[in-house]
Amino acid sequence: MSKIDVKPLHDRVVIEPAAAVEKTASGIIIPDTAKEKPQRGTIIAVGNGKKDEPMTVKVGDAVLYGKYSGTEIQIDGKDYLIMRESDIFAIV
Repeated sequence: MSKIDVKPLHDRVVIEPAAAVEKTASGIIIPDTAKEKPQRGTIIAVGNGKKDEPMTVKVGDAVLYGKYSGTEIQIDGKDYLIMRESDIFAIV
């Protein structure tokens, strides 16, 4: 898990996406152009939540989120996603 110096605001979280699958179960290598966006990641930073809605996720949680959720950002050359907590489907 990475450590970053970014504090998301309100109900937003920063997620480090899991690596995309590079090989199928039968051993076929998937080229970069055919890889699907990961829908799983680890929470790296959490905002304070809204006034009447505390955050239910915490740093280090592994989560599932929508395929096109969040905004891609780059910090120190590494890719992350920033999204609202409501875009997260589950803690796994």
